[in-house]
Amino acid sequence: MTGLLEARNISKVFGAGLVHKTQTIALRDFTFSISGETPSVTAIVGESGSGKTTLVRLLLGLIAPTSGEILYRGQDLRHLPAQQRRAYLRDVQAIFQDPFEVFNPFYKVDHVLESPIRNFGLARTRQQRRDLMAEALSTVGLQPAETLGRYPHQLSGGQRQRIMVARALLLRPRLIIADEPVSMVDASLRATILNSLLKLNQEFGISLVYITHDLTTAYQISEDIIVLYRGAVAEAGDVQLVVPQPEHPYTKLLVGSIPLADPDAPWQGERALGAPTGLAPNGDSYCAFHDRCPYAMPVCVEQTPSLFRTAPHRASACFLHGDAPILPNDRIDEVFGGGRPAPDAATPFVAES
Repeated sequence: MTGLLEARNISKVFGAGLVHKTQTIALRDFTFSISGETPSVTAIVGESGSGKTTLVRLLLGLIAPTSGEILYRGQDLRHLPAQQRRAYLRDVQAIFQDPFEVFNPFYKVDHVLESPIRNFGLARTRQQRRDLMAEALSTVGLQPAETLGRYPHQLSGGQRQRIMVARALLLRPRLIIADEPVSMVDASLRATILNSLLKLNQEFGISLVYITHDLTTAYQISEDIIVLYRGAVAEAGDVQLVVPQPEHPYTKLLVGSIPLADPDAPWQGERALGAPTGLAPNGDSYCAFHDRCPYAMPVCVEQTPSLFRTAPHRASACFLHGDAPILPNDRIDEVFGGGRPAPDAATPFVAES
């Protein structure tokens, strides 16, 4: 079955320097797909520099992959005919980290909602436009009378972000890519925005790709998870398996960095993994995490680890699980359940000790 949006073995390499040229591999041989038939919520997590934002820009067609291809309904995103391009722009919507950058400060917030209505011919009259905007704003918990007619600076960050959720909802897309949507919002409003996103998934059948560095919110909102490290998949699978009991040392580091509401609990950050091993990589094939991993072995600097399928709904790119069968990159979707109920966004995640 042809997926709604697919990334097939994509890599992205950035170059720099005029005399001494260097290359940075932002994403390496990444494969992922959204079916568009069964609404799903997939989190893609990792620290800064893991390739999350590069992946978002690739999926939105803002940049082209160095190798591999992005497909919309089986067609290369770079060569879509005009009609398919228009359908893609309606089916795939984005919510970005900083909502203030999306608004033009010289226009009232009505403008950001009216633009998609006009561009896609969603209403014929002014009253119909107002009704559509009011309905979308009410769906995300905003009062139209207190929101419309105001300038961006007159609204809070949480209100501006919910307007962007409402804007995406107007088009009834099949997929929303949310890039760190709550990282610049007060903690008191994060649950509200996460619940708004879950409402789009559960009531309107919209799939979500949730990009974040925060494992706590990833656990709260998603069904499946992909952990990225330096542009490569470290671990993937059912979020209710991966987060409470991580198998890859990098995922353990991320989970250990989550502060617990216990003054007697020691912080389990980088120190939980120990010091770098000092092993030198052999050529271009090696585990990118070897220099931070206390379990590093000679094989870690001799080969790039494959994804090992350690259970029906999880896989880990670590030689500690080398006895498990290899999961090819183009079959990573096999470890995703899709459609399972996500945890309540109001329920906090507590890591197991």
